[in-house]
Amino acid sequence: EVQLVESGGGLVQAGGSLRLSCTASGFSFDDYAVGWFRQAPGKEREWISCIRSSEGSTNDTDSVKGRFTISKDNAKNTVYLQMNSLKPEDTGIYSCAASRKSCLNWVVVGGSLSGNHYSGQGTQVTVSS
Repeated sequence: EVQLVESGGGLVQAGGSLRLSCTASGFSFDDYAVGWFRQAPGKEREWISCIRSSEGSTNDTDSVKGRFTISKDNAKNTVYLQMNSLKPEDTGIYSCAASRKSCLNWVVVGGSLSGNHYSGQGTQVTVSS
């Protein structure tokens, strides 16, 4: 069975850090770009970060640049999102997705990644002020 499972969410004070994990089973991340999405309360789901399958280069949305770092451990079939200097506006449900398309070719419509992909259920991150 193909699954993506996120973990590592929780409650943290502003300025704190969390590390999220996205672990795949039933397929290998080796040939997939993997990205993180965030859905804040009352808002549309947005893409925030992506790591390419091959050389591991990354892309981040402006609001998280310099604070969040995406990385992958191929041996563990896991992608991480290290989140530092968290702000209350980072609160939301964080989910991961995997696609054979390169990060630069990802198209997000209405909060959903277009084309064939796998998605997880998400993990809640709450940042208190």
